[in-house]
Amino acid sequence: MFLENTLNFSKQTGWIEVVSGSMFSGKTEELIRRIRRAQFANLKVVIFKPFIDTRDKKDYVVSHDNKSIKCKTVKNSKEIYKNVKGYKVVGIDEAQFFDDEITAVCNELANHGVRVIVAGLDMDYKGKPFGPMANLMATAEYVTKVHAICPKTGGLAQYSYRKTKNKDLILLGKEAEYMPLSRSAYYKKTNNKKKGK
Repeated sequence: MFLENTLNFSKQTGWIEVVSGSMFSGKTEELIRRIRRAQFANLKVVIFKPFIDTRDKKDYVVSHDNKSIKCKTVKNSKEIYKNVKGYKVVGIDEAQFFDDEITAVCNELANHGVRVIVAGLDMDYKGKPFGPMANLMATAEYVTKVHAICPKTGGLAQYSYRKTKNKDLILLGKEAEYMPLSRSAYYKKTNNKKKGK
């Protein structure tokens, strides 16, 4: 369980929190929850999402349960630097879609006293670490892995199974394109797909 750090901001450096998991696991919902709590604490906050995420409104981060929060859309990690002056808390959604520089950006912000909250898919649809997420998780002080529920087994789901035949690494989608699966269900589905079943 993650509890917000309650130390005095003026007497410490920042830190990085990563919220990761599969599709439909509540990553964005948790990011929004943490950002809102920081707002309640009267901390100056800003949230970013990558330009590539066109599923919802451009200037909002929106969770699958329709919670939303205003954000800034950026084309690459370095653009985040241009928009963080004076902020104590920086949120970043869909971090897996950012370039590898995102890890250095997050570390630089934390080193300058900023609390950085990052949400993203830890694995792609092939079950491999997704983009910069492994590096972000390795350098973060706090890592929270959230899980969806597998509709096949009823257990915890940590894989994002792609239901379509599209083989592009990046395919923005929702329920029509993806399904969260447990390890056993994911293994069975991917093996059946390889065999043409």
